[in-house]
Amino acid sequence: MPFNVSGILFLIALLGVWQLAMSAGIFTSTFLPEPREIGSSIVDLTESGEMTSNLWHTVYVTLIGWALAGLIGLAIGLLVGLSLEAWRYSMASLEFFRALPGIAFVPVAVLLFGFSVKMELIVVTYVSVWPVLVNAVHGVRQVTPLHNDVARMMGMGRLARIRRFVIPTMAPFVAVGLQISLALSLALALVAEMVGNPTGVGQALIVAQNTLHPEEMFAYVVVIGLVGVLLNWGFLKLLDHGFPGTMASERQPL
Repeated sequence: MPFNVSGILFLIALLGVWQLAMSAGIFTSTFLPEPREIGSSIVDLTESGEMTSNLWHTVYVTLIGWALAGLIGLAIGLLVGLSLEAWRYSMASLEFFRALPGIAFVPVAVLLFGFSVKMELIVVTYVSVWPVLVNAVHGVRQVTPLHNDVARMMGMGRLARIRRFVIPTMAPFVAVGLQISLALSLALALVAEMVGNPTGVGQALIVAQNTLHPEEMFAYVVVIGLVGVLLNWGFLKLLDHGFPGTMASERQPL
């Protein structure tokens, strides 16, 4: 995936304008630090170990929750997509739970599971499972009667039909669901840390806000934004390596 050099240069130019505007006094704000202060804060937090510790916790919860959501969403999506009975009896319930705002579930999870990593993982998994599940169901239902006729003509059993027709057909849809789910996992990990888990980048953001250290707050925002970009890039590279062509529409410059 090629890098968008022009986009990166434009971003650097914006940072330069921001720095010049604040250094020259054209724009001043008590709670908006200069880019060089943010950069200095990133270095200080990294050297002290705070950045690494908080970042590791957030990324760990994000990836574990995302993996669980992917497995659960794929399994339920296959079941609902392949079985008319499962579709008939489950879709109303699935649509109801999917419509519940994920953020509203965080206080409930805190009450049920306390201030813990378990609570954070449950929140991340619950919210992130829906894009995978819905896309898996939609992908399975793209298998046409013609596919089934061909499978019967070739004497394929149910497992062979799933392996040769259903999985290849649903793969692009599941890939999109997993990509959306990864972004949701990172966002909900931060929200859960802000509300109910006294560790991680989310909690560090709240501490920096409450102690009036905007440069630290922006440092965490910048770093977690970069982590989000890297996670998405890594997922697309992994997909291209293992399943070439699955996300061909996503091959845009970064």
